[in-house]
Amino acid sequence: MLVEKYKKMLSGKSVIRQLSEFATARGKEIGYENVFDYSLGNPSVPVPDKFTQVMIKMLKEESPVKLHGYSPSLGNPEVKEKIAASLRKRFDIPYTAEHIFPASGAAGALSHAFRLVTEPGDEILTFAPFFPEYHPYVDLTGAVLKVVPANTEDFQINFAAFEEMINEKTMAILINTPNNPSGIVYSAETLTRLADVLTKKSVEFGHTIYLISDEPYRELVFEGVDAPCVSKFYDHTIMCYSFSKSISLPGERIGYLAVNPACEGAEFMVPMCGQISRGIGHNCPSSIIQMAVAEVLEDTSDLSVYETNMNLIYKELMDLGFTCVKPGGTFYIFPKALEEDAKVFCEKALKYDLVLVPSDSFGVPGYFRMAYCIDTEKVKRSLVALRKFVETEYPDRKEIKC
Repeated sequence: MLVEKYKKMLSGKSVIRQLSEFATARGKEIGYENVFDYSLGNPSVPVPDKFTQVMIKMLKEESPVKLHGYSPSLGNPEVKEKIAASLRKRFDIPYTAEHIFPASGAAGALSHAFRLVTEPGDEILTFAPFFPEYHPYVDLTGAVLKVVPANTEDFQINFAAFEEMINEKTMAILINTPNNPSGIVYSAETLTRLADVLTKKSVEFGHTIYLISDEPYRELVFEGVDAPCVSKFYDHTIMCYSFSKSISLPGERIGYLAVNPACEGAEFMVPMCGQISRGIGHNCPSSIIQMAVAEVLEDTSDLSVYETNMNLIYKELMDLGFTCVKPGGTFYIFPKALEEDAKVFCEKALKYDLVLVPSDSFGVPGYFRMAYCIDTEKVKRSLVALRKFVETEYPDRKEIKC
């Protein structure tokens, strides 16, 4: 008999993926260049040329057995040491190779982190707006994801609601900064206050509450925005990183988990990840990709296009009367819809070939997400469609400024 919980999930597919599939199908009808697809956060800039050259050199010079064989279950030791050295230099935290676990992207790292610190029935708290896939990531471990309502004024943490929801069953807090979908970067003030709450509540409940920091957009921060290192604020932090966005490698599924050396149980966590891998199959990420990223740890793709796109879209949204908190990073923007039901708003937008994602699954009704990782020329053309959509469908809108 088929497992019912997975069968039921078929009726709750990712809205983002469904809209992406719609955009692809529509593109076959009218040409994809004429579909303003803001659905999927798929990087639109190429990998750094250095990465390509590293791959070519390895393929020409290294042993195929070394390049394509299994990596050790805890990751390539040389790669782990290079990652640790980079983190030591950048963030002044004494990571060693023993604190690093290569994983299949941030999703793979998160899958291990949740299982490190929770048993079935335990709770993990996260903050709206949040990446919708957190629910299956957490809930299918047997732990329970609880969502703290959003602070829609600036999308920093809603501490009043947070302190009401945290309880003795809370084993971990999951944060994502810079944030998908809001584009907001948590401030040092926010992270300091969060650490203070976790320290106090850990004492009150008699167990450590871990902080799991999902950081695939860590390098994608805009000019003038401070993006503090989360692990500097709270000892018991598990960092989950991906190279998908920083060097445009989403299809290679490579990232890592980094345990703060001061974290309770730090000496056991990476070996435990090796045992977790045996049960979930997220083991031994690609050997060649581990070796390649180790040579470009502090390089990025040309990420400047995302800030250019953000500024164009934000200005147009403001001119059209939307309410929107200006992003500090990522390639997402999260405006308030022009009517209460964001799904209806986004359905109307489809008539203008604008593919926007309603916010319900992000935990904040009445908003929509735009993933502006597309060519700037296409962004500019889309703004014509956006203005036509708004002026036609909402002629009596109020001019609301952020």
